[in-house]
Formats: sequence, structure tokens, C-alpha cells
Amino acid sequence: MNLPITGLYAALCGLIVVVLVLRIVGLRRKFRVGIGDGGQKPLAQAIRVHGNAVETMPIALILLAIFEANGGLYWIVHVFGAALVLGRLLHVLGLSSSIGITFGRFWGTVLTLLVIIGLAIANLLGFVASFNGAV
Repeated sequence: MNLPITGLYAALCGLIVVVLVLRIVGLRRKFRVGIGDGGQKPLAQAIRVHGNAVETMPIALILLAIFEANGGLYWIVHVFGAALVLGRLLHVLGLSSSIGITFGRFWGTVLTLLVIIGLAIANLLGFVASFNGAV
């Protein structure tokens, strides 16, 4: 199975996660905290930004891969993939700047959830369209 479009967006999401991990590592070194956040708010915030990314990216990428593998139109796969990356970047920027509600955090979350919901619906519709009585 060849999933080049999903591969592109998975790679971009992977790079986002690497940057987030490196931020945590840097803050752990700065505050000399080996595990947890040591009561350091910047470290707690960085951990949460990373956690949110790894909580949402995998399901979105799985749904994207299934959609692409089942013959989803390439441009629609790109739209979903680009929206996912944009949503995650917005969220990272928003939550990194403030633990409160920000433009980036709000719209990053909305965009990410729309991608997950849209791909879930697209995959369900694909199943229904191909259903021939045998499961």
C-alpha cells in the first residue's frame, strides 16, 4: 500500500512533535527537573502542548491514511492533511503563548476536531458506499 500524501503530513506532524519534545528537554535542563514539571509553570505548559499534540495527531493521521488508502481524492487528502498541520501549528502557538483562551488555541482545536470529524464521516460514507451485505 502506498500512502505518499499521508506520509507527507505524518512527517510534518512528526517534526512538530520533535520540536515540542526539544522544548521540553530544554526546559527540563534549565529547571533541573527530571520528571513531572517540578512546579515550573513554563515546563507544565510545554508538557501540555506536547501532550495535546500526541493525543490528537495519531487518530487524525490514522483516519487520513484510511481515507487515502480507500481511494479518497488526492486533493481532498491534501486539504485534510494541510488543515491538520495548520490546526496543530495554531494550537501550539496559541497554547505556548498563554494558558488561557487564545486565537491560535481556539481555532487550532476547532480545525483539528473538524479534520477528525470530517475524516470519520468520509470513512463512514466510504464504508456505506462499498457495503454489499457482507461485513
